[in-house]
Amino acid sequence: MRTFAQRRGRNILAALCSTALALALAALPSGSYAAPAAPSVPAASSAATAQGAPARPSPGPAPDPSLTAHTLTRADAPLDNPLKGFARFYQAGADQNTGYPHALTWSYFGLSEVMNDSSDCENYDWDVLDDALDETASYGNQAAIRFYIEYPNDAGSHPTNAIPPCFAGHVANRTNAYWNTTSPDYDSAYLLDALKDFIAAFGARYDNDPRIGFIHMGLVGLWGEWHTWPYDTDTSGDSYPNYMPTDAHGAEIVRAYDSAFPHTRLEVRYPESAGGAAGSLPAVGYHDDSFCFREGSPPAGVTLPASLGGASYSQLQKALDQGVENRWITASMGGEVRPEIQSTAFDNWPGGSGAVDNMKACLELEHTTWKINEGSANYDPSNAKVAAAVRQMGYDLTVDHAYFHDTARGSTTVGVRITNNGVAPFYYPWTVSLGLKDASGHVVRDWATPWDLRKAMPVRIRAFPDWGVGSDPTYLDYGYPRYFDSSVDLSGVTAGTYQLVMKAKNPLEDTNASAKKLRFANAGQKQDGWLDLGAMTVGSGTGTSHSYEAEAAANTLTGTARTADCTGCSGGSKVGYVGNGAALTFNGVDGGSGGARTVTIQYATAESRPATVQANGGTPKAVSFPPTPDWTTTRTTTVSLNLNAGTGNSITVANSSGWAPDIDRITVT
Repeated sequence: MRTFAQRRGRNILAALCSTALALALAALPSGSYAAPAAPSVPAASSAATAQGAPARPSPGPAPDPSLTAHTLTRADAPLDNPLKGFARFYQAGADQNTGYPHALTWSYFGLSEVMNDSSDCENYDWDVLDDALDETASYGNQAAIRFYIEYPNDAGSHPTNAIPPCFAGHVANRTNAYWNTTSPDYDSAYLLDALKDFIAAFGARYDNDPRIGFIHMGLVGLWGEWHTWPYDTDTSGDSYPNYMPTDAHGAEIVRAYDSAFPHTRLEVRYPESAGGAAGSLPAVGYHDDSFCFREGSPPAGVTLPASLGGASYSQLQKALDQGVENRWITASMGGEVRPEIQSTAFDNWPGGSGAVDNMKACLELEHTTWKINEGSANYDPSNAKVAAAVRQMGYDLTVDHAYFHDTARGSTTVGVRITNNGVAPFYYPWTVSLGLKDASGHVVRDWATPWDLRKAMPVRIRAFPDWGVGSDPTYLDYGYPRYFDSSVDLSGVTAGTYQLVMKAKNPLEDTNASAKKLRFANAGQKQDGWLDLGAMTVGSGTGTSHSYEAEAAANTLTGTARTADCTGCSGGSKVGYVGNGAALTFNGVDGGSGGARTVTIQYATAESRPATVQANGGTPKAVSFPPTPDWTTTRTTTVSLNLNAGTGNSITVANSSGWAPDIDRITVT
């Protein structure tokens, strides 16, 4: 396909709207792709429907005070961090890593390329999609994709008419004489059933596919962009019939996507698409493909709200009207930098000029994660203005402190505190691991953690003027630096000094080792994805340790104490309901040669709880257990107990007057 193949038809409409406004006002009904010049209904008052300033999330646990704090140095994150920034168009056989650094590739496909069996609408040929995804992954990139049915003008190597051949004789077609396209009857029961079956099969095959970063729902309307202008819902001022599906039928498609893709991030074009069907679906984001453009006379923004000079039909005004301006908290905001301004969009950063609106305000209020920007191919990678914008887009994660003992052995706890200085969270639960690197830079041991980067929310957000919390710009505190910790077992690690490291693994690395790594905004971040946390000396073998799972059959559970599943626990289980007279006793504990031993207790409790810990029925020791983020995320605390020589020891965790924490395991050193 050609790089700008999809631009030609869209630029025609853009020209109508931006250089011949009088004609647009007279002839263009609202709801058109680029800029409906006269909305069919007056803009609603955002004060009545806007969500307003979101409540701050929980700050999470405080750093473990028993661990030594190590300050890490911030540095700019790379420009091609995955799942954020600019996306370039897919061109088969072309080098995807030229031009401005990026980690996303935009691809679109005609539905008839997959549904190509004239006699069976449920026979799918996924080769065209797999070929593009495989090639994109080979460059270390993730794809953002969309399927369409009708494509005005030149679709490059894809069909302009992508109505599946199995629709013939079952679905009526209409002619869009303005664009010279064929529109199927989107209200046809046959079509709706076929589309929902396709979406279900699409999700069954590709949901959580590491090659895909974002999916635009597509399918409906010109370019799959959920409009059929001028044959659209506004029929009051023109002679064009409405070719769009009813809101109820459009909502069926939106819900089908939401059901089929519980993991892969979804976006739909407009907040009001299908009657605002996505408004009740927190996993569905929005896709502003006229991003930060100004048009008309006098010029008005098509992204920023009316309170900041935007048009009544602008993307963020519609978000306010629908009460979804805070959807970014749970779903991604994608789209495209308007093609006409791509070459100059960041020349006046942080503001704008002419057809470019206030770019910083657009990014901050939309909470932009990614944008198609083919014009970025010509950007200078050293352009500081572009770099500032890209780093602000999506997540920008810094580990400001690491927490660990400088010298450790056996089981030890490692913690980090992560600050998100971007405008959006990270939207995927990528596995975060800790590791040890030797002097040669080789990772000699690594441990997966239950840490969830999605909990590191932006620490500051920009307020809409519509919220009435201050003059523009007003910034509000939102997220907090997020603390995580986890226990690691150093048993078997050769004594010596190592570099303690951490990494968030891009699952695309399982497909291609050169996949773009998620890199933190830290001076100690390495290209291999591992971030240096500081030096750790692992003690000698004199500190031999043994771990014991709470759910082990050899243990004794009394009263209400019982085993329960725990996704973040060692072995996937824990023992809960300990306390109020119920106890957990670890039997067969090895005390070595006897004497004082350090017992590390790994536990989970969403609230601070006390307990007693005793060895061999001796004097109980009171131990405080600070709260963990939830009932499946663990942390550790330690207590010193005197044990007998040999393996005949018992250690009991109890609380006679209240509940104790849930216990994952103990490690005796």
